Amino acid sequence: EDYRLVGGVNIKPNLKNNEYFLTFSDYKNRIDKDYTFHRNILEGYGSRGELVLHKIHEIFVKVGIPINNVKGFRVTMGMRNDIAVTKSFGTAKSLSDPDVMTFNSILRGEYVFDNTRKGGSNILFGTRYKIFGEYYQPMGDLNNNLFVVGFDFRKYIQIHKSFVWANRIAGSSSFGTQRLIYYMGGVDNWMFAKFNPHVQVDEEQDFIYQTLATNMRGFRQNIRNGNNFFLFNTELRFPLIKYFSPKPVKSAFWNNFMIIGFGDIGTAWTGPNPFSDKNALFKKNIYQNPVEITIINQDDPIVGGYGLGLRSTIFGYYIRADWAWGVVNGIPANKPMFNLSLSLDF
Repeated sequence: EDYRLVGGVNIKPNLKNNEYFLTFSDYKNRIDKDYTFHRNILEGYGSRGELVLHKIHEIFVKVGIPINNVKGFRVTMGMRNDIAVTKSFGTAKSLSDPDVMTFNSILRGEYVFDNTRKGGSNILFGTRYKIFGEYYQPMGDLNNNLFVVGFDFRKYIQIHKSFVWANRIAGSSSFGTQRLIYYMGGVDNWMFAKFNPHVQVDEEQDFIYQTLATNMRGFRQNIRNGNNFFLFNTELRFPLIKYFSPKPVKSAFWNNFMIIGFGDIGTAWTGPNPFSDKNALFKKNIYQNPVEITIINQDDPIVGGYGLGLRSTIFGYYIRADWAWGVVNGIPANKPMFNLSLSLDF
């Protein structure tokens, strides 16, 4: 079709911090154009441990410029409005904190390659990757800026019939006078997501935005954090019924039913590299007025996870269920962590 209108709602468990988006696409000519409005509310923590709600409103115009049928460029221009609202955390002082509103103009460029062929739901063969860069400029403040660069490479190898070995390597870094913080842990679109507040954030960095670095199964969000991340995921995807059935399976649930074996390894960090003494992971500050204590630890910045998962389609939604054992300092967890999510691929 030449035109497409797509919208979506992500309803949060508290029914308040819901996410909305609406996209109008124009594919009539060679150059594709997408117009998007996006609203989201994210929860974070301030320097005093207070809960902060980040209300985000974004407007984007994306232009797709094809080179051929498997590769091309994408250019996105947009504007983002952020409102940080401090919630009460047991003291009257937090209630007096004013809301903080910012506006940023955004420019994003991507080079995309994709020669994958689809063999079914979550069954791909081939290679896809993208290399991207982003620039954020606060409106009315030319002294600050934010740059983000990164890549995402995925390879899908056919073992036999619809049995696939899928691999992904991804990484990103933010720099400039302001930074983007990556919280590593969990999975995309994790239902009933949990956050780990015990891994401290580098207070010397001026983080203005936050995002997740996934998949890192076996952990809550924020097992590692920083303005850089690197991640490797691997999965063996075995569609049990589809593989053995001599004829097409009519039931969507059984046709898409898949058993997964997976492994994740990666880290997020501050400083020039994960093992640098400038990585905030190695320092933990404890405030007990009037005393401040700094503890130097020797945790391994690299974390990993492994486990088993199930996939299928229920009422038109692709459901992912994973049981993962997290590995920290080379020691696996005694019990697996369960993740239930709604998304395809990694």
